Amino acid sequence: MKRIIYSKFNKEAIHTLPQVLFSGRIIVVTTEKMAEKAVKFLLTQDILGVDTETRPVFRKGQSYQVSLLQVATKEVCFLFRLNMLGITPAIKLLLENTQTKMIGLSWHDDLLMLHRRSEFKKGYFIDLQDIVGELGIKDLSLQKLYANIFHQKISKRQRLTNWDQESLTDKQKLYAATDAWACIMLHEEILRLKETGDYTLIPDEEENNTKQVKDDNQNHTA
Repeated sequence: MKRIIYSKFNKEAIHTLPQVLFSGRIIVVTTEKMAEKAVKFLLTQDILGVDTETRPVFRKGQSYQVSLLQVATKEVCFLFRLNMLGITPAIKLLLENTQTKMIGLSWHDDLLMLHRRSEFKKGYFIDLQDIVGELGIKDLSLQKLYANIFHQKISKRQRLTNWDQESLTDKQKLYAATDAWACIMLHEEILRLKETGDYTLIPDEEENNTKQVKDDNQNHTA
């Protein structure tokens, strides 16, 4: 059975989908020594998912530097607390590496935020927004992409929490790790669908979009 995807995903349909969460190990990195050890491991991997979090702004004129860099494999995610560390030599080495591909989404914006902390040369990054259009998908947010391709929901409830607070909550850690890990899963599935053509594209905003998502999700879970 071919996978059903939509050129534009019905936002209301996301609420009907089962939630997906990263199930691997999460390690919070708060010292230079921990960062060195983490980066040494990460640079032995073939592929990484990356994302950042920044403390939200609620007042005009306020701004904050990027607080967190999350870097995931399929099994483990490291949360580099940049508000405590800054861009250490090890983190800079990771960001500049040209051997291990790092998958992000809307990564241009993340890079701008990271560069405000420290200058570095752009490494081997792949932005999902640059490749997903080849499937005919027009929506570009992580939540919509994941719902569209996997028919599962990534919750965004923790996005506007305080990423600069002394200790991250378990919910924040899981949210951050899920976003980074999801980039790997999306990248691999997008490439698979492009190679095999094993999907059916539904043109944008069809009236039965929500019903088809529900029916397809039931078929997958049956």
